[in-house]
Amino acid sequence: MNRQYKRLMQKQESAKKGAPRPAVKAASAAAQRGQSKRTPPLQFFREVIAELKKVAWPTRQEVVAYSVVVLVSVVVIAAIIFAMDFVFTKAVLALFGVQT
Repeated sequence: MNRQYKRLMQKQESAKKGAPRPAVKAASAAAQRGQSKRTPPLQFFREVIAELKKVAWPTRQEVVAYSVVVLVSVVVIAAIIFAMDFVFTKAVLALFGVQT
């Protein structure tokens, strides 16, 4: 029995008994956070630039090294998947007696 079904059953039981339903507070998310207006675009971009100045950017040598690691990893994993696909294809074809 899932949560939604349990809630439905509770509502039906309370309706049969004539019990009042609990009041639901209707408040917007912005009012709950205490925000009444949006950040102006110019201030937003100034803050973005300030945060980007704090970022520790990698050097060219680090980017090249990381890129080589990723490319080698992709090639190795692709070769493993190709080999497994090839072996399983041959095994299934041999199992069902299909000649290629």
